[in-house]
Amino acid sequence: MKKYFLSIFLLFSSILVFANKVTIDHFTIAKSELSENEFAIKATDSAEHVLDDVNGHFTFSINGFDENLVFKRGIANDRRQISNSSFIYVKHENDNGTHATLYYIYRSGSFFIPIHISWIVLLAIPILLIALGYLFKKLIILAVIIFVIFVYFNYHHGLGASTFFESIIDGLKGLFNKV
Repeated sequence: MKKYFLSIFLLFSSILVFANKVTIDHFTIAKSELSENEFAIKATDSAEHVLDDVNGHFTFSINGFDENLVFKRGIANDRRQISNSSFIYVKHENDNGTHATLYYIYRSGSFFIPIHISWIVLLAIPILLIALGYLFKKLIILAVIIFVIFVYFNYHHGLGASTFFESIIDGLKGLFNKV
C-alpha cells in the first residue's frame, strides 16, 4: 500500500515539476469589452492570436507606472480612462527579456482605434527631416517647422522625450537580440 501511495505521489510531483511556466512575450492593445473608455491588454503569440492559457497576475509598466494586471483567458483590462487621443507605452519584463510596444490611441467620440507605432517610424521621421533639410538648403526652414510640429504633437499627446528614446532603444535591443 505504501508503494502505491509513493508511486502516485511521485507521478503527481513529476507533473508539477515539468509544468510549463506561462510567459507573455507578445501583447496587443484593444478596446475593453467592459467599458468604452478603457483599454485591454491581450497576451498573444507571434501571429497575434490571443493565448487563452495566460491566467494570473503579471506586472506591466504603462506610461512609466507599474501596474499589476490580472489576466483571465489571455486578456487583462486596465482601469485607465482614455478620454482623448494619446500615446500609450506598454512594457513587460520576464525571463525572456523586456517586451515593449508603443501605441497611439485615436479616439473620436466612442470611436477607439489603437495604432501600433514601430520604433523604426519614430526613428525615420526625424532622420528624413534632417536629410531633407541637409539636401535641400531652401527647404531647411520647412523641415524645422515640420520637426517642431512633430515634437509638439508627440508631447501634447503624451509622448515625452524619455518615452520616445526608450521606445527606440528597446526596439534596437530587440533587433540585436534576434540576430
